[in-house]
Amino acid sequence: MMRLKVSENRRFLAYEDNRPFFYLGDTAWELFHRLNREEADIYLKDRAAKGFTVIQAVALAELDGLHTPNPYGHIPLQNDDPTKPNEDYFQHVDYIVDKAASLGLFIAMLPTWGDKWNLKWGKGPEIFTPENARVYGAWLAKRYAQKPIIWVLGGDRPPETAEHKAITRAMAEGIRASVGKTQLISYHTYGGHSSANYYHDDSWLDFNMFQTGHKRDQESWLSISTDYQRTPIKPCMDAEPGYENMPNDLKDAEVRIQTHHCRKYLYGALFAGAHGHTYGCNDIWQMWAPGRQSVIHANLPWSEAIHLPGSGQMHFAKDLLLTRPFFTRIPDQMLIVSDTHSGGSYICATRDSEGTYALVHSAAGLPFTLDLSKLRGPLDAAWFDPRTGASTPISTIEAKGEKEFHPPTQGETQDWVLTLDRSKG
Repeated sequence: MMRLKVSENRRFLAYEDNRPFFYLGDTAWELFHRLNREEADIYLKDRAAKGFTVIQAVALAELDGLHTPNPYGHIPLQNDDPTKPNEDYFQHVDYIVDKAASLGLFIAMLPTWGDKWNLKWGKGPEIFTPENARVYGAWLAKRYAQKPIIWVLGGDRPPETAEHKAITRAMAEGIRASVGKTQLISYHTYGGHSSANYYHDDSWLDFNMFQTGHKRDQESWLSISTDYQRTPIKPCMDAEPGYENMPNDLKDAEVRIQTHHCRKYLYGALFAGAHGHTYGCNDIWQMWAPGRQSVIHANLPWSEAIHLPGSGQMHFAKDLLLTRPFFTRIPDQMLIVSDTHSGGSYICATRDSEGTYALVHSAAGLPFTLDLSKLRGPLDAAWFDPRTGASTPISTIEAKGEKEFHPPTQGETQDWVLTLDRSKG
């Protein structure tokens, strides 16, 4: 098993042999709890085929995960005691972890959803103390010490008391006691907040996760930029942007987050400095199917929702970045000397620190002007289509002065990426 680490410049994730690792996550919070093995196979094969590298899932799940059995009739704990896990339940988790590994997928495993230690809302009950959190964390990590796991503490909740922070830190200590630094750890909090708000200086926190939340045209890049500028430097990402087919702001079932919104979250975050990104779909996180209660107006069976177009378009950004120098990528809005606009029309830029390439995302296809003097030319210019991954050459240009660019089409759904690469001709 190839393990992961933080890159030498502290901005990205890498395999232990120093190859870049692109965290392209899908959100499957209820995967262990609600899908049987045949269904899990279908889901995981689909996600692997679409180029995802990480699946985010929860051991003690949100939707009455302690008391509603999994498809085989098993609950995770005996008498709600984290020190007494149910072997039958975790054998099913084992199967899914192993299946994911066979497909080249990491599991970003949340040991528990946050309502089990901070019942700010949700089902609960609160079952964790610092003492049993450490025992449970150590047990779970020992079980999966040789598996492709990224640990994610928290679970959509903030630590609001000293006890809450002690529980999280104790669970992290338990994990570290079992796996040392061989597996990465992060923290998933609630909407509009980052792990950095609570634990940035903790040594166990390897990289930051932001949950920017579920609003159309959310300016999520601002959140990533905030985390990117923190010291000490740690990789950062948006681990919960707006989900495809999610009612806007979790309220309006008639106005939902669409595919083009998901693309804007993706490119906005990456070009602001994120090391990777997570996609989500409202129907998939909860693995909704007819006969189950619909949470937040889920209206598509998960087995249909896996075919929504957004999930198939995420890997184009991964491919775009992995085919260029990876560890030297930096955000650079100063490259754009015209109006960068805002919201659903935002224009953002990233480039190689050596000036060998630049990428500019125009979220609504609006024109922009660049200062090319930061780049090393001559430059091969092309338009990259985020919907298809196709690239259309424009011309070879000199890396000097200012130049205006006009994307092929404009409109709310017509985002484009300009690619500028040092010519090899």
